[in-house]
Amino acid sequence: MIEIWPSYVINLADNVARMQNARAQLDAAMLPFHRIDAVNGWQLPPDEITRVYDATANAKRARHDLVPAEIGCYLSHIDAWRAIAEGDAPGGFIFEDDFEADATLAPTLKALTEDGGSDWDMVKLFTFDPDAKTVSSRRLTDTIRLVIPFRVPTCLIGYGLTKPAAQRLVARAVPFFRPVDEDQKYFWETGLRVALTLPAPIKVGDQQAVTGTIGNARRDAASSGPRRLWRGLRTQISYQIALRWHRARGPK
Repeated sequence: MIEIWPSYVINLADNVARMQNARAQLDAAMLPFHRIDAVNGWQLPPDEITRVYDATANAKRARHDLVPAEIGCYLSHIDAWRAIAEGDAPGGFIFEDDFEADATLAPTLKALTEDGGSDWDMVKLFTFDPDAKTVSSRRLTDTIRLVIPFRVPTCLIGYGLTKPAAQRLVARAVPFFRPVDEDQKYFWETGLRVALTLPAPIKVGDQQAVTGTIGNARRDAASSGPRRLWRGLRTQISYQIALRWHRARGPK
């Protein structure tokens, strides 16, 4: 019997309730896991932020300035990637601590482990739009489809990575200039084949956190006016053009 790839849960130490909830769900699914001690971006010294965050590229190519919480989130995912990249297993699964799982989680992870990334490098376990356009679709099991989405879902609440994919992400990660979840939409930059399981075995759970949420921090820091609107429009148009061009070249 093939052993299911290890699972990793990203959790800030202060968010005890979130960790308890994640632990209860993975224990119920009989899925052992390792906790990744998340990076609190608000506590990062300025020189560390300068080292990991490319503010110049952000101003030219991203929708908005990154808030410290987003920088910490990116660094936390890098730590999870590194755990898979340096681990003994051929891959692993990463969860943010606010996921909510259903009974299909363990069978889905088992099937993905057995599949081994035959035609994918990263696999998303959640999407806000399960009816979105797909490039290809195949059966992973009798009840689970593995699809290549035309537009890669943004959310990184749960996903799997092969070990080579994790190594690639670690090698190219720093410095970064977009939020970590948005970066994965640019598959032509990461070089990863990104798939999605349908139906999704997880969804977004309770968003309350002792440390606050990234969404709230982003809204508090957001500027208003023509400059913000222009940055968002510019980024969206350039992304859509690049997405269609790369999809027209063939599946990846």
